[in-house]
Amino acid sequence: MDQRQYMNNLRSYMNTRIIGQPDLVDSLIVALLADGHLLVEGAPGLAKTRAIKELAEAIEGDFHRVQFTPDLLPADLTGTEIFRPQEGSFEFQKGPIFHNLILADEINRAPAKVQSALLEAMAEQQISVGSQTYPLPDLFLVMATQNPIEQEGTYPLPEAQLDRFLMHVRVNYPDSESEHEILRLTRKEAHHDAQAVAPEEELKQDALFEARDAVLDIHMSPELERYLVEIVIASRTPEKYHKDLERWIEYGASPRATMALDRCARAQAWLADKDYVSPDDIQAVAHAVLRHRILLSYEAEADGVDTDQVIDRLLELVAVP
Repeated sequence: MDQRQYMNNLRSYMNTRIIGQPDLVDSLIVALLADGHLLVEGAPGLAKTRAIKELAEAIEGDFHRVQFTPDLLPADLTGTEIFRPQEGSFEFQKGPIFHNLILADEINRAPAKVQSALLEAMAEQQISVGSQTYPLPDLFLVMATQNPIEQEGTYPLPEAQLDRFLMHVRVNYPDSESEHEILRLTRKEAHHDAQAVAPEEELKQDALFEARDAVLDIHMSPELERYLVEIVIASRTPEKYHKDLERWIEYGASPRATMALDRCARAQAWLADKDYVSPDDIQAVAHAVLRHRILLSYEAEADGVDTDQVIDRLLELVAVP
């Protein structure tokens, strides 16, 4: 079985375990292939924690969940140096961030110092304690969650820190049919396709890294590269496209958005069993890549316009090659 078939089987298996959340499942698979991190926003009980736990069980990699709270310290995440009196020296005790898959649950409940420690690790794939620098595992994925309902006692992530996330995924309630299936699953009445992915058939890390290389080799034409870049540039120079965009956008997306859009579009095309990227692949991931990178103005809020509507308008106005 080649890597592409395995990843698609992994996606099928995940969709039998995470009912009614195909966008979340697809985003996790894309983030795994694009070597990035996810920010997931949704109400409680929408299988955010379950999703990354199921993914961790299906791949070769260890998983750790960290509950972010107002009294959490950076050392609780990164680890700290412990003094060994019998040896007269300090020894570094690794923290939970040294696992392969990390769930940062309710990241906006922790103070800025803890958020910064996590986001630095995400950006540099290493941490520094004292005078020493410690590399993190080659396979390292963070899924941070936010609860949009309760805002009391939270510390919202600044826009500059949000930019570190590859994608921002919004999770909504499942429909009635999916809800019924969830009920059956929790009562162990659902039947699953045993051929999808057997729990013992873990995706090996070497195979995952080979899949990442294959994703980077997907062809993207020069015209499509210009189209991708133009979407990001349009968010920075909205006055050239439409007066409404000029009123609505305060700050556009950074160069990280261009790189993220490129990697995610390639992963999207690779999963669709194509050897080239099409405009549809770019448009399919544009909202998740851009929604946390475009800062809206007060005029947009007054007009009742959200980021997804602005991205819709950008995609309408930027000409497809």
